[in-house]
Amino acid sequence: MSSYRALKGRYDEMLQPGIGPREHWSAVAGALDELGLDELLRRQDEAARLLHEDGVVYHQYGTDSDPWQPWQLDAIPTIVPSREWSTIEAAIAQRAELLGFVLEDLYGKRDLLRRGLLPAAVVFGHDGFLRACHGIRLPTSRQLFSYAADLGRDEDGRWVVLADRTQAPSGAGYALENRLALSRAMPDIYRQLRVERVAPFFQAFQAELSALSRRDDSPVCVLTPGPMNETYFEHAYLARYLGFLLVEGEDLTVRDDGVFVRTVSGLKRAE
Repeated sequence: MSSYRALKGRYDEMLQPGIGPREHWSAVAGALDELGLDELLRRQDEAARLLHEDGVVYHQYGTDSDPWQPWQLDAIPTIVPSREWSTIEAAIAQRAELLGFVLEDLYGKRDLLRRGLLPAAVVFGHDGFLRACHGIRLPTSRQLFSYAADLGRDEDGRWVVLADRTQAPSGAGYALENRLALSRAMPDIYRQLRVERVAPFFQAFQAELSALSRRDDSPVCVLTPGPMNETYFEHAYLARYLGFLLVEGEDLTVRDDGVFVRTVSGLKRAE
């Protein structure tokens, strides 16, 4: 690590200019020095092998080469100290709550439009707005179940939200695979850091969705556009990990004001 230099004019995650590794990076920097370059590259190859064995790929559109690209994972993790993560966690939860209120309002009373807080043309002119869903509510107080944010830092190191994602659990499956592969390729560093576990998120996500099922025999389904979708691996992986049924549109049918999934034992109401 002694040969590593931060770029001028950019916030460096690991180094403080003219000082050395940031406090929360010092243990990792020391461990990487002990590994040495050859061992680090071997660990990088090990992480890539683990991801390959698990079939982790990303479908890349508009390329003349193989569209199924292997998922890239850097063996050196990004370290976020717990006190900083607590701030991020609270801010993201607040942002998710706000977007949940917006979703509920736009498909309900539409006070935001009547008060002029949101332009009606932006809402009704958006391809993602589903007019037919007006007035439809899930049988729970929470209407937004999945939210992800793309985060980055500005040149001063302040966290900023680059994009909001509410249409699907984007990145959750890849994050889980990243964690599993890294914990196996870098077990010593992983144990030393006492990394925050991600399992509670998936347990809560599974429990919330399962609670929506109105019948004990109604399967919870993960709807996917199909194998050619860019993140199909993630759809299949999450469905398997959570114990849900992976379905495409042609697997479903509407009967008696309900959605049913075609199974080998006949139609079953889907949730």
